[in-house]
Amino acid sequence: MSNASFDVDGVLFDLDGTLLDTIADLAEASNRMLADLSRPQRTLDEIRSFVGKGIPNLVQRCMTDGQEASEREIDDAIMVFKRHYAEVNGSRTRVYPGVLEALQRMREAELRLAVVTNKAQDFTVPLLERTGLAPYFDVVVSGDTLSVKKPDPAVVSHACELLGVALGRALLIGDSANDALAARGAGIPVLLVTYGYSEGMPVDSIECDGLLSSAIDALPRIRRSNASV
Repeated sequence: MSNASFDVDGVLFDLDGTLLDTIADLAEASNRMLADLSRPQRTLDEIRSFVGKGIPNLVQRCMTDGQEASEREIDDAIMVFKRHYAEVNGSRTRVYPGVLEALQRMREAELRLAVVTNKAQDFTVPLLERTGLAPYFDVVVSGDTLSVKKPDPAVVSHACELLGVALGRALLIGDSANDALAARGAGIPVLLVTYGYSEGMPVDSIECDGLLSSAIDALPRIRRSNASV
């Protein structure tokens, strides 16, 4: 892992665990779902380790980790979760420290910005609006924008295409192996934050181009026309 800087025109951000701490809302919706289905409640730490590959994966892990559930039960549970999450989405979510300043500085440097998340569009767009982050982003690629999600690199390529940024001129900032694998597959550098969710995997064990304790720490790593952002 190096401290190299990257000359880029666009920056792609993961959402949950990178820009926003959404775990309280996800846990609330998950446990409301489990209560409706007469299933045992999950702890905040358990649910944090389940986040990363989208709502269907989160629900399946809530329902089946150490238990049994049929495909029909999982499908029904997803619908119950979505109903509850629509009610609580954004209610206790908070923007991580340093994110707003970093986004403002990047916009001032005329960088093109995108969100690339595995969260469904119906929840992503309202969440960005409720937290005040929506105006900073030119493009949002959600978990159901394409037929695939991260770690498939197609979502990264698609975001860059929509931004009008060449793959060789983009950087991804995320919090998990999903982000690192998607970036690596697309051939772009990736920086990982140390405060995110990372599906229970130690973030320093994930191959990437650097670790960030705050989004602000990305600024010296980004260059525009031979000057740091």
